[in-house]
Amino acid sequence: MADGTLALDSSTLLPEQVLGVARDHRRVEFHDRARVEVERARRELEGIATDGLPHYGVNTGFGSLARERVSDAELDELQVNLVRSHAAGIGEPLADDIVRASMVILAASLARARSGVRPEVIDHLVVMLNAGITPVVPSIGSVGASGDLAPLAHIACGMTGVGECVHEGRVRPAESALKDAGLRPITLKAKEGLALINGTHLMAASACVILADAQRLLRAAIVAGALSVDACRASAGPFDERIAELRSHPGPRIAARELRELLVGSEIGPSHHDNDPRVQDPYSLRCQPQVVGAVIDGLASLRTAVERELGAVTDNPLLVEDANGEAELVSGGNFHGMPIALPLDHAATTLAPIAGMAERRVFWMLAAIDTESGLSPHLASRPGVTSGLMIAQYTAAAACNEIVGLCHSASAANLSTCAGVEDYNSFGPRAAAKARRVIELAESVVAIELLCAAEALEFHRPLRTGSALEAVHAMIRAEVARFTTDRPPAPDIERIASLIRRGDLERFVSLTADGESR
Repeated sequence: MADGTLALDSSTLLPEQVLGVARDHRRVEFHDRARVEVERARRELEGIATDGLPHYGVNTGFGSLARERVSDAELDELQVNLVRSHAAGIGEPLADDIVRASMVILAASLARARSGVRPEVIDHLVVMLNAGITPVVPSIGSVGASGDLAPLAHIACGMTGVGECVHEGRVRPAESALKDAGLRPITLKAKEGLALINGTHLMAASACVILADAQRLLRAAIVAGALSVDACRASAGPFDERIAELRSHPGPRIAARELRELLVGSEIGPSHHDNDPRVQDPYSLRCQPQVVGAVIDGLASLRTAVERELGAVTDNPLLVEDANGEAELVSGGNFHGMPIALPLDHAATTLAPIAGMAERRVFWMLAAIDTESGLSPHLASRPGVTSGLMIAQYTAAAACNEIVGLCHSASAANLSTCAGVEDYNSFGPRAAAKARRVIELAESVVAIELLCAAEALEFHRPLRTGSALEAVHAMIRAEVARFTTDRPPAPDIERIASLIRRGDLERFVSLTADGESR
C-alpha cells in the first residue's frame, strides 16, 4: 500500500489492506494495468452478448426466471430492475466499516477482469470510497449462497442514486451524496447489476473485521489471564516451554511464551513458592496455554480462509478461456458462501473459550474458595457490609450463556430459496453476525476479569507483579479507581472494555510464532 493508497491491480488483497480502507479511510486507486484487462474483458462480454444465444444474467432472467429470454432493447432495464428488486434487506444498518470493506472487496474482485463490467463501474466504487460515501445497508437479508444479494443490492442502489448513504457523518439521499462528490448515478449496462450483487463480498468483509477484532480480543485475554495468575497467587509452572513443546501444536507454545514473559519479574509468584500447600491450580489458570493456544491456531485457520477469499472472483457467470484461448462465459457456483461460511461459524466456537475461561477465573477470584489466594470474598472491602464485585461475575455468566447459544452453527441448517432453484444456502452472513456478537460479549467478560484481577492485586501489596502487568494495572487504574466501598461496577466494566476495543492492550502481546522477529 504505497503512499497509503491501495492499488486495485488484480492481486489478492490482505485483511490489513481491507481494514485500512474500511476503518482508516485509506485511499483506493484503480491500477492502469488492471484497467486494460477490464476493458478487454468488457469487449469480450459484449461480443458474447450479441451472439444470439441465451446467456444467464446477460439476456435472461435470474434465478428461477432464468428461462425467460430478454430482448436486446431491455438489457439495461433488466439490470436496473435486478438491483432495485433485490434491495429487500431489513434490520439495523450494518456498521460503516463492514459496508466499506464490502465495497473495496467488490471493486477488487471486479478488477480481476472475469466479471465483464465496464471500468466505469469500478471507478464509481473507488470514488465513493475515497469520498466517504457509504450506502446504508440493512443487516438482514442475505442467505449467503447466490452471493450476498440483498446487502450488495443496497450498495448497488446507492451507486445508482437510489436509497440512502452516510456522508460526512449524516444519512442523506444517495443521489445528493453522489452529487456532492461530483458523481452522477451510474447507469448499469448488460450483466453489471448481476456482477455487483452476485458475490460473497459481505461475508468476506465481515470475516476481515472479525479477524481483526478477534486478534485484539485474544491479546487482551492473554493479558487478563496472566494478571489473574498473580491475582490468585497461582503458579506459572504450567507455562514451562518444555511442557508446551510436548503438545506439538504451535498455539500452546506461543501462548505459554506470552504468559511467561508477562509474568517476568513478578514478586508475587516467588513469595508463596516455598510454603504453598497447593499442588495444582484450577484448569482456568493452569491450562491457559492449551486453551488459548487452540484459539490462536483456530484464528490462524480463519485467516487462511479469509486470505483465500480475498483473492477470489465470486459472481456468476464468469469469463474464462476455452481450449483455443477464446473468451467463454460460463455459469458456475463461485457465489456460494460455504468456503467462508464454515470458517465464520467456527469463529464463534473458537472465541467462546476466551469468555468461558475468563468467567471461571473471575468466579475463582470472587468465591474465595482458595484460602491460600489471600483474597477477600467477592473482593469486598468489608465483606457483608459491602458486596464487592459479586454481581460482576453474574454478568460474566450471563454473557457466557448467550455465547453458548451463538455457537450453534448457521451453515448447518438449510432453507431453500428462489422456487427451489437455490436449494442449499450457506447462511454465512448469520454466522458472521453471531461471531461479531461473541466478540462483543467476550470483550465485556475479559473487561470484568481485568477489573477483578486489578482489584485482587491490591490485596497483595506491597508485592508487585511483573513490569508489563504493572503497566497494565496502571492503565486500568487510570480509568477505574479501587473499590474502597461499593459503587455501580457497570461504568467501570465499560471503561475497561473500551480499552480492549481501542487496542490499548495489544502492545503487551506479540503472538509471533517461534523464531519470528518480535
